[in-house]
Amino acid sequence: MTSVVIADDQELIRVGLRTMLESRGIDVVAEAGTGGEALDATRRHAPDVVLMDIRMPGMDGIAATAELVREGLPSRVLVLTTYDLDELVYRALRTGAAGFLLKTTPAERIAAGVEVVASGDSLLSPGVTRRLIAQHAPGESCDGARLVGLTEREREVLVLVARGRSNTDIATDLVLTEATVKTHVNRLFAKLRVRSRAQAVVVAYESGLVVPGRRDP
Repeated sequence: MTSVVIADDQELIRVGLRTMLESRGIDVVAEAGTGGEALDATRRHAPDVVLMDIRMPGMDGIAATAELVREGLPSRVLVLTTYDLDELVYRALRTGAAGFLLKTTPAERIAAGVEVVASGDSLLSPGVTRRLIAQHAPGESCDGARLVGLTEREREVLVLVARGRSNTDIATDLVLTEATVKTHVNRLFAKLRVRSRAQAVVVAYESGLVVPGRRDP
């Protein structure tokens, strides 16, 4: 059974999310009203997923996500937000969140999103990602230094990850086995020092490997 910590400063939202998730067989192991409480609950319960609001008093969701990543906690963060093009969403993904959902998302899709993130995948629309990058990425020239050390094949895989392709899709595109693709993905994650596909996508754009508005060859 998938386990979840719900972090939101509004009790009404927490209660609604708990009721919805538990009715679909997801175990809500704790609730938190601040980022600090979310971090404490994550350390204590080691949930599969933390449903993390961004704007909370004290330590916000971005700071809590950053600390969770720094400590190497295995729980994956799924951000809940009000606006899909908010700069804070971009910062959360850059920090290591595995994806995001709008708070207005239907209940079935939130539950499905939790399961997707718990399985190790990212929940990220390629189109929304491109708009986020275009709107909020740093304005200075792109730094390709982070790509140093990637093989040509790993660069190809990273481009396809940035396009939103699954491992199965990438295997078809590059005529490889899924196991080989998974190995390439794991290696490029290690080399880029990222923990999610969402974070890898941000690197692909910020490094200039993929450029918003430019068609890939």
